[in-house]
Amino acid sequence: MRYAERMKRLGTETAFDMLAKAKALEAKGKEVIHLEIGEPDFNTPNNIREAAKKALDEGWTHYGPAPGLPELRAAIAQDAGKLRGLQFNPEQVVVTPGAKPIMSFVIMALADEGDEVIYPNPGFPIYESMINFMGAKPVPIQLKEEFDFRLDVNDFKKLVTKKTKLIIINSPQNPTGGVLTKDDLKVIADIVRNNDCWVLSDEVYCRTLYDTKFESISQFPGMADRLIILDGFSKTYAMTGWRIGYGIMPPTLASYIAQIEININSCTASFIQRACIEAIKGPQEDAYKMVAEFKKRRDVIVAGLNQIKGVSCKNPLGAFYVFPNVTKTGIDCRELADRLLNEAGVSSLSGTCFGKYGEGYLRFSYANSVENIKKALSKIEAILGKK
Repeated sequence: MRYAERMKRLGTETAFDMLAKAKALEAKGKEVIHLEIGEPDFNTPNNIREAAKKALDEGWTHYGPAPGLPELRAAIAQDAGKLRGLQFNPEQVVVTPGAKPIMSFVIMALADEGDEVIYPNPGFPIYESMINFMGAKPVPIQLKEEFDFRLDVNDFKKLVTKKTKLIIINSPQNPTGGVLTKDDLKVIADIVRNNDCWVLSDEVYCRTLYDTKFESISQFPGMADRLIILDGFSKTYAMTGWRIGYGIMPPTLASYIAQIEININSCTASFIQRACIEAIKGPQEDAYKMVAEFKKRRDVIVAGLNQIKGVSCKNPLGAFYVFPNVTKTGIDCRELADRLLNEAGVSSLSGTCFGKYGEGYLRFSYANSVENIKKALSKIEAILGKK
């Protein structure tokens, strides 16, 4: 059978591939410490789960409006505006099954074939995958270790051309944990204002920060008419399997994204949306506790990695990933990731899973217990040695 040519342009998220390999080893009886998958290892807070059960009992099991339930859109607009010091309207909010649809639908709605889309590299692999799939041209901006995995603004300026239709930024960032500064964001905003292009700001880790304040590009004048904020519930409230996210954007674009939603998903499950109203309006203590625990784990894994021969690791300011440099081990990062899994039972990801500029790095998720992180560090040290 013959398939559409576009399927050759579609990438994947290799974290799930490595998870499958790790699970296969576990099925054979091998102990594996999972530091590959990017999801909180906590249960969804009880009040959110109870809200979902209540919604089911109340009959929230039917179709809802394509852009989301009005009550949830209003709650998101208020909460997101409060975090960013702005005022958003419910008409700007589109709710989707997970945050990835916003990413894909925005590229679909804005980028024609041949248009250029700038995206972070190393970065979330679905950016490049969907840019290619939609027929646009992916233009990577390298996130450099010497800049704490922020973008080099001078490099960025050179990449913006008349063909640039969309710029994707992600802060706090996956896979590096890097965080863009207010000055970085101002440079991007200034360039965008002087060019006919949009910004998709992936802010799904905006509430998972350490030792720094969250800054959004939305704060700068002139951004309101050309900005899409991508956010969701998965990371903040440990709701990865619930599959619900949202975008905040100009109302006209929101209507187009809702139209695409009708064509592809119809709507997002109503009972899950009701639970998300509780997530926003209910107690936040569990979310705060998760971030505090992630900070403890970050400190443990960074200190431990920096004691291992050939490894150096920056201290991430956000998300729950470390991105250590392993070039001095003398082992290719792909080979090293495989060896750590097969020989040490530690599942991680090669930096190249996140683009060509991830060469020489590994990504570890520290969404695991301190006990398991320490055990993993000991196993890695047994392979590579101690400094």
